[in-house]
Amino acid sequence: MNDSIFIKNLKVYAYHGVLPEEKRNGQFFYLDINLIGDFLIPCLTDKVEDTVNYDEVCNCAYKAMTQNTYDLIERAAQVVCDSILREFDRVSEVEVTLKKPHAPVKCEIEYAAVTIRRGRENFR
Repeated sequence: MNDSIFIKNLKVYAYHGVLPEEKRNGQFFYLDINLIGDFLIPCLTDKVEDTVNYDEVCNCAYKAMTQNTYDLIERAAQVVCDSILREFDRVSEVEVTLKKPHAPVKCEIEYAAVTIRRGRENFR
């Protein structure tokens, strides 16, 4: 089955970016996280211990975003995926969209973003 648990716009203050001021001053990032797996059992039992607790996923992603700094949002998104796959066995695939609303570009944009999807076969 390909059920999903979806977390939208997890707000994290972190220090990622190529420019020195991005690493020094930091900025807000927003994550959309789609957890893919077979969630039939929790649908039947109604027990939190049978599912993937989204509060724990949020904490895991937050920690992954704030433990280190990266030049690229691609790398930060990969670290979030790796952390979730490491922590949550019930997740067979994870898709992360990492949005950077204050990307240092000369044009007016809502945000720059990257989306990556990783499964257990991509897990490092």
